[in-house]
Amino acid sequence: MAIDKRKTPEVNAGSMADIAFLLLIFFLVATTMNTDMGINRVLPPWVDEPEKDAPPIKERNLMAVKVNQYGHILLQGDLVELSQVKERVKEFVLNPGNRDDLPEKEMKQIDIIGEYPVSMGVVSLQNDRGTSYEMYINVQNELTRAFNEIRDMVAFNYFGVKFSELDEAKREAVQDAVPLKISEANPKNIGGN
Repeated sequence: MAIDKRKTPEVNAGSMADIAFLLLIFFLVATTMNTDMGINRVLPPWVDEPEKDAPPIKERNLMAVKVNQYGHILLQGDLVELSQVKERVKEFVLNPGNRDDLPEKEMKQIDIIGEYPVSMGVVSLQNDRGTSYEMYINVQNELTRAFNEIRDMVAFNYFGVKFSELDEAKREAVQDAVPLKISEANPKNIGGN
């Protein structure tokens, strides 16, 4: 038999597709994806007609937190460090001595817990237009940590565990007792401190 020299040998490509598919599966399974984390906030539902005016808040029930473009924090007019924000907010919301310059408390009937003095305090955060995103997130985190620690305290006092370990019904009860009242004002030029 004579060998035809013009004919080139063929490569079996069927197994190459299998190998490529297996490599694709391997990289999809073995690769980790970075997920962006955001600020966990529940926004109010969209309303076609804007509300007239929000009900007025007594001055004693409002804590103003302002962050300027340089990262300076004014809390109720006092210049504070980021590390002081959480404790000052906790003291404001809890008002342990029932002081007249801190928020009022309203007795409310809460399922599972019973009568509980709910703080009327609202924390109002306002940033300068030039505030860095990192500083904005850091202040938001401190405000949220303050409310989370208060919720942990209430959950431990009533149920003996942290807030994150509660079932849904108990978690809702603690949220009703310690509502997350953080208001954000529109950014403006606050200026330097």
